[in-house]
Amino acid sequence: MVATKTNPGNYFEDFKIGQILDHATPRTITEGDVSLYTALYGSRFALQSADSFALNCGLEAAPIDNLLVFHIIFGKTVPDISLNAVANLGYADVRFETSVFPGDTVQATSEIIGLKENSNGKTGVVYVRSTGTNQMGAVVLEYVRWVMVHKKDIMAPAPETVVPVLPERVDPARFMLPHGLDFSGYNTTLAGSPHYFEDYEIGEKIDHVDGMTIEEAEHMMATRLYQNTAKVHFNQHQMQEDRFGRRLIYGGHIISLARALTFNGLGNAQLIAAINGGSHTAPTFAGHTIYAWSVILEKAEIPNHQDAGALRVRTLATKDMPCEAFPDKLPDGKRNSAVILDFDYWAILPKKTIEV
Repeated sequence: MVATKTNPGNYFEDFKIGQILDHATPRTITEGDVSLYTALYGSRFALQSADSFALNCGLEAAPIDNLLVFHIIFGKTVPDISLNAVANLGYADVRFETSVFPGDTVQATSEIIGLKENSNGKTGVVYVRSTGTNQMGAVVLEYVRWVMVHKKDIMAPAPETVVPVLPERVDPARFMLPHGLDFSGYNTTLAGSPHYFEDYEIGEKIDHVDGMTIEEAEHMMATRLYQNTAKVHFNQHQMQEDRFGRRLIYGGHIISLARALTFNGLGNAQLIAAINGGSHTAPTFAGHTIYAWSVILEKAEIPNHQDAGALRVRTLATKDMPCEAFPDKLPDGKRNSAVILDFDYWAILPKKTIEV
């Protein structure tokens, strides 16, 4: 018998309810990571772009974009959870707890909280709650995701079905905004948008107008940046035998593209405090052009923050379809096939104050 030292990854039948997975490779996030992230998506939100702007908002420096933190911690979990994935399906109860700054180190652990074998007997859905911490042990991020994973042995018995009950939304009372955040001297000129929290109405729809085409090299660089080793993103030799015949674009890549596109219309949405839910509704490949539109679902006050308010935003991203008609579901209730992301999150905006 030949011994092996390689990691084949976990298959669906390897997961057990309550199982704890401590993930390898802590990661120190640097200014180089921030520059690469900006190069990949072109995000223009001022709070993450300039130390001077962040200092004027009460912070010690420009914080790491919360989505970059999310992707890096997500990447830690891939070798143990989704190396043998068919696709990541969705997210819920995503909470950003402690700000991350260049020089901070993050690591991750996960708990299996749900299992459901699919009717084909070849795959199953794994529900997992992952937690990212910094070098001081403080929680920086906690989230639930569910992912479809191949079975290695299709004859392996199905586990008892456990589907966790997840909250529809994160309660604004649970928000943990950056320590010292103060928008009382907010400068809309430098931020690039004149629209405050009060300027948005529930039900308002925003076509973000711009589009970005995904290049194969950019997607590969992004996935490597996050140390995401999922085969569906990297291995074209293997994926040519898949039903699509191509590598799938990592769903988080679409989230970051959509978030960057929302600057045109939501330029003062400086922070994502929480993600209520998100689903990847169709596959995306290199060569597709991504557009986005948003609708304001809810407005909320933030405890102990009179200078800021929270907008609950639903952003939909499309491939190769501009969003002037706000594409969503068809008259028969089915999803428009051009819609690839349905993303529900809380954004933090300044309230109207005297500018300096």
